[in-house]
Amino acid sequence: MKVKGVVVALSLVLVVGGAAYLKRSDVYLLTLYCVYLMATFGLNLTVGYAGQMSLGHAAFVGIGAYHAAILLKLGWPFFAVLPGAAVSCFVMGLALGFPALRVQHHYLAFATLGFNVLVYLVMRNEEKLTGGTYGIANIPRPTMFGIDLGGHLQFFYFTLASLVVLGLLLWWLLRSPWGRAFAALRDNPIRAESLGVNITAYTLLAFAIGAACAGVSGVYLASLVEFIEPSQFQVASSLMMLLAVIIGGSGKFFGPVVGTLVAFLLPEILRSSSAPWLRFMKTWYLLVFGIAVVVLMVWLPGGLLSIPERFRRRRAT
Repeated sequence: MKVKGVVVALSLVLVVGGAAYLKRSDVYLLTLYCVYLMATFGLNLTVGYAGQMSLGHAAFVGIGAYHAAILLKLGWPFFAVLPGAAVSCFVMGLALGFPALRVQHHYLAFATLGFNVLVYLVMRNEEKLTGGTYGIANIPRPTMFGIDLGGHLQFFYFTLASLVVLGLLLWWLLRSPWGRAFAALRDNPIRAESLGVNITAYTLLAFAIGAACAGVSGVYLASLVEFIEPSQFQVASSLMMLLAVIIGGSGKFFGPVVGTLVAFLLPEILRSSSAPWLRFMKTWYLLVFGIAVVVLMVWLPGGLLSIPERFRRRRAT
C-alpha cells in the first residue's frame, strides 16, 4: 500500500508540474481524462465492487451535464449546481437500482440499457428544455473566490483537485464497513444476507453512489467542452465506460485509472500522433485499438492490474 501511495503522489506531482509545458490541446485531453475518470470511478463501485451490471452510466453523465448547462446559463453559481446534480443523479440511481432487486446479469444490463436509451430520447426530443439536436452552447466555466477558472490550465488544476477529493472519498468508503458489504454482495448475495447485510439497501446504494459520481462528471464535462448535445450520452458512451472499468481491472480501486487512460485517452493520442512510425494510426487507430482490446480480454480477463497477480502466482508455482 505504501508503494502505491508513493507512485500516486509522484504521478500527481509529475502531472501538475508537467501540465504547464503542454500544448492547449494536450491539457484539454488531460482534463477530459479526469472528467471521465470521475464517472468510471463511480461505475467501478457499481460493477466492480457491488457486482451490479450497468449499461446506462452515460445517461447519468448526461443528466448531470444538462443540469449544469441549464442552471449555469441561468446564472447559478457552479458550487450550487454541483451538489444539485449529484443529488439528482443519486435519486435517479436509487430508482434505477430497483430493477436490480428483481433481475440480475444480462437482464439487468438490458434494463439499464433501456434507461440510457430513454434518457437519450428525452434529451433529443425535448427541444424547449435541452435544445434537442442543436444542444446547449456557451456554457460558462466556474469562478472560485473571485478567481476565474476559465483558462485551460486553471480549469485542469481545478478538475484534477476535484478528482483527487472524489477519489479519497471513494477510497474511504470502500475501506469502511460499507465497502466490505458491497464486496460481500458481489461475491455471494445469499451468504451476505445470512450475515446481516441488507441486500436491498446496499444494492440501491451501489447504483445511487455510482450515479452521483457520474452526475458530478457531467457537470465538469459541460463546463469543459462548453457545449453539449444528446449524441455525447448514447449507449456507446456507456459501453466505453464499462470497457474502461474492465480493461483496468474491475473491482480494483486503481482499475479505472488505467482503464480510462486506455479506453478514452490512448485512442486520441494514437490518432493525433505526429511520430513517423505511428502515421498509419491516423487511419487505422480504431482497428488497432479494437484488436488490442479483444486480445487483452482473452489473455487478461482480470484487466491490466491483474498482471502483477499473475506473476506472483507463477513464482509461487
